[in-house]
Order: sequence, then structure tokens, then C-alpha cells
Amino acid sequence: MAGTKIKTSYELEAIVGEARSTGRRVVFTNGCFDVFHRGHLALLREARGLGDLLIVAVNSDASVRALKGPDRPIHPRDDRMELLAALEMVDYVTCFANADPCDIICRLKPDVLVKGDDWSREALAEGDAVERNGGKVVIVPRVPDYSSTELIERIRRQ
Repeated sequence: MAGTKIKTSYELEAIVGEARSTGRRVVFTNGCFDVFHRGHLALLREARGLGDLLIVAVNSDASVRALKGPDRPIHPRDDRMELLAALEMVDYVTCFANADPCDIICRLKPDVLVKGDDWSREALAEGDAVERNGGKVVIVPRVPDYSSTELIERIRRQ
């Protein structure tokens, strides 16, 4: 059941510890994931291929509003988390309320942080947290013409 994949960052600490004790590589990605689309799916597939355990951290509704504007998110946090948890390639889903997931990253110390190429390494505050703990940052190419913001704007124009 997808709901069992939804964990607090504190629950994930024990899960990650167990994974590490058996030599598993932990991959982490994060985002709003509002209006899930093919580009999100491609990013998650790529992330999954970089390790053994994929954790996805989802922005809270308040942090999505702060990033994207007062009319976002389209889908509330619990819906976004449930959708991600239902995906086969995702092992666990958690939520964060800050502007970035640095607190969770410092707690979990993932081996790999994966972001789309709409982010530069320099723009990622969380990249420093990953690298300080011996991990690496991997920037993957986005699927052209797939963006939740652009999709929402296209729908509004029609």
C-alpha cells in the first residue's frame, strides 16, 4: 500500500541506517510535484537508476505557495505524496516545510542528490549539505516542454 511508504524524516533515519548497514546506496530528490507529468516521471526513473533506495521529499503546501505563488499548489500535499508513493520506483516519500530540504538531507545524509537541469549546482543550497557528508549531486536533463507551471498556464489560457 502506498500509504506505508509515506514517512516522517525521523522514521526515515532508521530506514536509511538499515539500508546503509546492508550496503545499499541512498538516493534523494525533492520538489513540489504539483500537477505530476512526464518530466517528473523521467526524473524519478533516472534517480532510481542511481541507487538502491529512492527517497522523495515533497514541499509542503505553504512552501509551494512561497515558491510558486498564492494560487499554488493545485494539488494538496497529501495528494501529491500519495501519488508519488504509488509509483513503483519510489521507496519512500516525506514532506518538508522549509524553502529547501537541507534539514532532512543533513539528517539522512543521502549518497546522491538528484535534481533536474532547471537547477544549477550553484543554486542548490542542499547540494552543499550532500557533499559535506560525502555524497554527490547529479543534475539530469529535463524532458523538454514539461513543466507544471507551463502546463498550468497553458490550461488557464484555454
